[in-house]
Amino acid sequence: MPDPTLQDEPATTREQTLLDENQRLRKVCAALIERVESSGVAEGAPYAAFEHAVLLAEQVRERTETLHRTLDELGQVNAQLREEIRSRAAAEQRLIEAKQEAEAANLSKTKFLAAVSHDLLQPLNAARLFTSALGEHEVPDDSRRLVEHIGRSLKDVETLLGTLVDISRLDAGVLKADVAPFSAASLLDTLAQEYHQIAASQGLTLRYVRSGAVIDSDLQLLARVVRNFLTNAIRYTERGHVLLGCRRREEGLEICVGDTGPGIPDDQRQAIFLEFRRADRRRYDNDRGLGLGLAIVDRITSMLGYPVHLASRPGKGSMFSVLVPYGHLPAGQHAQEKAETIPGSEPLAGRTVWVIDDDLAIRQGMQALLGGWGCRVITAARPDILARDADSRPDVLIVDYHLEEGVPDGLAVASRLHERWPALPILIITANHDATLKRRARMLGFAWLLKPVKPLRLKMQLLNLLERT
Repeated sequence: MPDPTLQDEPATTREQTLLDENQRLRKVCAALIERVESSGVAEGAPYAAFEHAVLLAEQVRERTETLHRTLDELGQVNAQLREEIRSRAAAEQRLIEAKQEAEAANLSKTKFLAAVSHDLLQPLNAARLFTSALGEHEVPDDSRRLVEHIGRSLKDVETLLGTLVDISRLDAGVLKADVAPFSAASLLDTLAQEYHQIAASQGLTLRYVRSGAVIDSDLQLLARVVRNFLTNAIRYTERGHVLLGCRRREEGLEICVGDTGPGIPDDQRQAIFLEFRRADRRRYDNDRGLGLGLAIVDRITSMLGYPVHLASRPGKGSMFSVLVPYGHLPAGQHAQEKAETIPGSEPLAGRTVWVIDDDLAIRQGMQALLGGWGCRVITAARPDILARDADSRPDVLIVDYHLEEGVPDGLAVASRLHERWPALPILIITANHDATLKRRARMLGFAWLLKPVKPLRLKMQLLNLLERT
């Protein structure tokens, strides 16, 4: 009960202020208590609400700590990923550089092999010419056998060298196709005559079925494919015959080479198209092939887009074939194609042949070989030496594409002489397989022959050129 003395005592200003503040705080506390108790937490007890708030705060703290730990772990993982990405990028860059170095080395190897092959083909070509010229002479039987052995050895060297260069060019992608229409007979007639003698020397018979179809292809590359077919057929056939012929299909001409050899087992039909894979040989133990023939066939036909088919029965024989698209010859060219494939019997005796080549050994070899055929041969390293005699005109001009420094190439030399004598038959001989050069020679109307020169091919070319004029 308040003291009457205090009630009667007048209140000071400060005391009144404190009383007012106390009253206001009481109202605020009452309002807060009412709001907490009316929030519906645990029977409206304020302490329960306080415990709930503390629990929530603890959960928030724990989850915040967990989140920080997770973020730290993610940061470490991200750092590891960034380091791995940098490592992979560096490794990828090293792979790109290694690939570029490998491609550069491969191209350099191809250029080196091309240059070396040209230098090696020069003496090899001369040796083939001398050997062939010697074979035209009457020599004792013992000496003739030696000449034949030398010829076979030179042919082996030529095959091995040509194979290595071809596989290198194909792998490097520098060998381009020169696709043009021609009659199938212009290719197959020549191969049939050439391999007829090879088959006969091995006790085999070559059967040839001629075709009058016109195809569209690269003659040199297609010849390489069919040559490999024929070479393998003769190599692996001990007795019987080899067949060269064609089948007309709706989608193209199928050129086939069959044999009566041992056949190819099913488990080897894919492997024989790989490098350095050879079937079982029972006959030619002294054969020095590398097992690259069908690998080259696979690369050439893949580049040209020609399907290759193999049919074989073990113990009965095999047949390889390639499907070549049809072509169309310009009007009036059919008769010329026929003349090219079936040379007449007109002799070369008495014909004047000019030979321009910067290699002395090749000039001497040509002199011996063509002289043995009865030709009057005039050779020179430079065209101006031959062209000085304005009154004489050759019957045929043979010119090497690569001449000595300071002299135009063989095509330029041939073009100048062709302007002087428009009807002059010209044969370009070279070790260069460039399709562009071959296309230029064909557009100029010149015949084209690759080194090393095969005497039979040379003789047929000369007869064809003379018949055309």
